Amino acid sequence: MRDLVEIGMGRTARRTYELDDIDIVPSRRTRSSKEVSTAWQIDAYRFDIPVLAHPTDALVSPAFAIELGKAGGLGVINGEGLWGRHADVDAAIARLIEIAETDPDPNASVAYLQELHAAPLQPDLLAAAVAQVRDAGVTTAVRVSPQNARVLTPDLVRAGIDLLVIHGTIISAEHVAHGDDEPLNLKTFISELDVPVIAGGVSDHRTALHLMRTGAAGVIVGFGSTAGATTTSASLGIGVPMATAIADAAAARRDYLDETGGRYVHVIADGDIETSGDLAKAIACGADAAVLGAPLALAEEAPGRGWYWPSAAAHPSLPRGAVLQVEEFEDRAGLSRVLTGPSDDPYGSLNFVGGLRRAMAKSGYSDLKEFQKVGLSVRA
Repeated sequence: MRDLVEIGMGRTARRTYELDDIDIVPSRRTRSSKEVSTAWQIDAYRFDIPVLAHPTDALVSPAFAIELGKAGGLGVINGEGLWGRHADVDAAIARLIEIAETDPDPNASVAYLQELHAAPLQPDLLAAAVAQVRDAGVTTAVRVSPQNARVLTPDLVRAGIDLLVIHGTIISAEHVAHGDDEPLNLKTFISELDVPVIAGGVSDHRTALHLMRTGAAGVIVGFGSTAGATTTSASLGIGVPMATAIADAAAARRDYLDETGGRYVHVIADGDIETSGDLAKAIACGADAAVLGAPLALAEEAPGRGWYWPSAAAHPSLPRGAVLQVEEFEDRAGLSRVLTGPSDDPYGSLNFVGGLRRAMAKSGYSDLKEFQKVGLSVRA
């Protein structure tokens, strides 16, 4: 039964919870963290750690996607980002950071980011980026928006992607296009593809269930890291209470599993995950994996050189993110330390997978699906 609260005469709202509002409650025997598996599999692709990178140019270059893939995770290239628009992305990012560091106008870096994204997409550049990742032998994933999925996907499939990610702030099973353009019906679109699709984000049970019925292999919950994002506070007023949203999507997954007689759709959390404890709580709420944004900007392999911006920051008319520094250039850690340690930070910004493994071990669970059953409490 949903907890409804009256917020004014004749107007009610649902009481919801963020990851910060809940705690994991161990209730079984403990075990060694060495006896814990963090592996998961979506379609034919198996990953050793439940970590995807947010599809922003601040994080995912082809080289970064390769390193994250070798570490057992999944790097998602932004198919509408700089790697498909500019031959020298490193120079473009260097100029962006220079503006962020020196220009007194705090919006100048976003304006330059918009300018960079105004350049036309060049399919050959994007195909080259995909080929670089594919040739390294790791799973290759590219993100496209619902608006451009129909146009960009054929070239991406020919380039050899393994997974297609259709990703927007909030998406639905049918994207209504402008003017006379035919709406994007995801069920029809996905059924005609030879590659599995991850789609999102969503924030409630109904939309998650609708996306699962399109044939998506995975559904993204949320709209990204809170660092740098302005979707909730300023731009749209839309918020996703991640603990509640993940639990709702997990309930939709159970309903869809019963509806189809056994088809399992993965739930991927994308928001409010800033520490290893947040990652553990996202899995405990029902996620199979999670998207990391700003935390991965700490890695020295990230092309943003300690700066982070969400992919929505480059929107041409309503940017929903800022260019923020998350770490001094010379102080960044290697990607392996961010993911698996060792860590000297007691606040959970390093060794994300190690923190998850220990949370699972201290709760007595040996794999991710079991850990989704762990007890939870709500802070008063």
